[in-house]
Amino acid sequence: MQTNDKPKFYGRRQGRKIRKAKSGLLERFLPQVAIDTESKISKNIFGTEIDEVYLEIGFGNGEHIAGQSQKNHHIGFIGAEVFKNGVANLLTLMTGIKENADMPEEIKLLPSRCDNVRIWSDDVRILFSQIPDGFLSKVFLLFPDPWPKKRHASRRFVNPDNLKEIARMLKKGGILRVATDHKVYKSWTLRRLHEDSDFKWTAKTSDDWRNPPADWVETKYQRKAIREGRKPVFLDFERI
Repeated sequence: MQTNDKPKFYGRRQGRKIRKAKSGLLERFLPQVAIDTESKISKNIFGTEIDEVYLEIGFGNGEHIAGQSQKNHHIGFIGAEVFKNGVANLLTLMTGIKENADMPEEIKLLPSRCDNVRIWSDDVRILFSQIPDGFLSKVFLLFPDPWPKKRHASRRFVNPDNLKEIARMLKKGGILRVATDHKVYKSWTLRRLHEDSDFKWTAKTSDDWRNPPADWVETKYQRKAIREGRKPVFLDFERI
């Protein structure tokens, strides 16, 4: 895709300097698990047989997608993240290669893993056109940047355009899961999804959104929120 076709992106693409081992993973292992920028996505992009596909938008440090994919070998996971440090950390979790370790001649997945993760290291909105209708069973949007100032509200990922695309990509009965520790983002998300006729909130009682789902994998950002006195909420919306 041409550069001038890209939507405007707000936020950082890299933080602190990436050290030698992680730089090696980005250079040598990322190409093995990266999504092609041209082809339509299918179940054949994974190196193992899978039954369904989940997408995580902005996987941060990679803990959630790493944990989910390790527990669910029959599911293919697409992880989208523009932050290069986060991509490098996910590769570390997948291979077990840590800082100060000697880089092996051939980089492999940990023995406990199968080849069911593919990475998109750019703005996920560019990827949308490559994902077929009704292809996904779950979409995760976990602790997104809340852009708390009113003048920045248009930058929030939960908006009519993105929801339209997610609804298209999700199969009927599929789940969009949004987790946040920010009160404004919680209210914003509930309002936008309430107004969207393609989704319904699955919660029956307050415990359904106050407590983590049964298949939840704890994340760095969740732990940080709790340490700082913020209570995360977990909002599941079903594709009607």
